[in-house]
Amino acid sequence: MDVGSMKMIWAVIRPEIVDKVVKALMAGDFSAMTRFDVYGRGKQRGIAVASGNYDMPKTVLMLVVEAGQVSDAVKIIEEHARTGCIGDGRIFVAPIEQAYTIRTGEQGL
Repeated sequence: MDVGSMKMIWAVIRPEIVDKVVKALMAGDFSAMTRFDVYGRGKQRGIAVASGNYDMPKTVLMLVVEAGQVSDAVKIIEEHARTGCIGDGRIFVAPIEQAYTIRTGEQGL
């Protein structure tokens, strides 16, 4: 498989909804992903209180898919992560230029 035809999807979503999104992605045959917890702020600038703004807890799902699968993966994430409230998150898509297997040093996917 040509690495140049692969895309990285980063989905920054609410931590309380992540299990629902992961199950939906796995059902859609997107089983290889990385998940990590982060803190940050988006357009809402975090939680505003009298003493300042505080970052919101979020979870990032990171997956690599074929270019032709991007719209399917994004649709699954949107449908299952959307609550309709501020702070539902963002999805970013970027090209993959190179991939290496650490154990073997092999290049490609």
